[in-house]
Amino acid sequence: MHIFTEHNLMREYNKAGGKIVLLVMDGLGGLPLTPDGKTELETAHTPNLDRLAAEGTVGLSTPIRPGIEPGSGPAHVSLFSYDPIRYPIGRGALEALGIGFPLEANDVAARGNFATADATGAITDRRAGRIGTDECIRLSAKLQDATGDLLPGYQVFVQPVKEHRFVLVIRGPQLGGLLTETDPLVTGVKPFPVTDESGTPEGALTAALFNKWVDAARAALADEPRANSLNLRGIAKDPGLPRFNDIYGLKSAAIAVYPMYKGVARLVGMQIVDFEGDRPSHEIDALEQHWNEFDFFFIHIKKTDSYGEDGNFDAKVHEIEEVDKIIPRILALNPGALIVTGDHSTPALMRSHSWHPVPTVLWSKLAMPDQVQSFGERACASGHMGVFHATTLIPQAMAHAGRLTRFGA
Repeated sequence: MHIFTEHNLMREYNKAGGKIVLLVMDGLGGLPLTPDGKTELETAHTPNLDRLAAEGTVGLSTPIRPGIEPGSGPAHVSLFSYDPIRYPIGRGALEALGIGFPLEANDVAARGNFATADATGAITDRRAGRIGTDECIRLSAKLQDATGDLLPGYQVFVQPVKEHRFVLVIRGPQLGGLLTETDPLVTGVKPFPVTDESGTPEGALTAALFNKWVDAARAALADEPRANSLNLRGIAKDPGLPRFNDIYGLKSAAIAVYPMYKGVARLVGMQIVDFEGDRPSHEIDALEQHWNEFDFFFIHIKKTDSYGEDGNFDAKVHEIEEVDKIIPRILALNPGALIVTGDHSTPALMRSHSWHPVPTVLWSKLAMPDQVQSFGERACASGHMGVFHATTLIPQAMAHAGRLTRFGA
């Protein structure tokens, strides 16, 4: 007698079928700026997304659990059908994998943010004014020179990522633990020290190493006009997740601009597609060029989230409208199933990620229309999919693409 987990069920019952596209507008969900207003998605002119909603089926997805504000890493893991409670993942490992760093099993990685601090050490800008990538490259090299030999018996790697983000990796023996972040997530206060919550000798040692590095790194940055401080987030190892391709029998590819999202895709075994440009249209260029090579495509749009975090309601509306324009190009490729959703909500009103469920549309020629005629938060609330956990989305797409066989006689 078989006893199946969800992933084993998918392994046992998948078959050949249509191609699947998962288009993720990061931070898609929003809130009205006034009680009688519309969200960013409801405000946007989206005739093509509205068509998908009218012809497909819609709902609202919950990335983690109701009421829990998701980080980007766990939210994407959930979209790929891994329960983030069962498969916890640190953002540091995602950033390292995203830039192609050869992360080893015992390495501990952290995502670094260059920041601005006042004379007391309190953070005044958590992103150092969103410095450019060229500046990030210079500062990362400066830190590598200043701290590369700081920890006897351990290797230190400081690698630039994009804009204000960098990766720190410490390599050596007896590293581990459950490590906290230094970022207070607000301005006007000093950063926290790294602490270990595992209570293990490995955790205590690793926390001490990271704190020693942070002190030296901040001293090295003290003469910088903007990026005179830093914070570390998501300090963790590679968790070793089951491979997405093995679970679903799919040859999968990721099309993304930002390294972190390449990292989460690489973490589950997707192949990264390289392309020129950073706009949604450039990503669809890559989709068209590689359409015959893969069965599953994950396409990531970042700026919907960035504008939400900046509190820029109008810019987020405009970016949603830019994505709407590329939908006909995806449909022209005749996918078996197309999903458009977000990893989480980032309302411009809140300037942060939020716990609100995420509007989602699943389009397929086999979908049951649910009389919803537009794509927005309130419209999706009345769709057939209801409020569902994001981990169920890929199995639903598999079925709509004709890629699952019958269970039982």
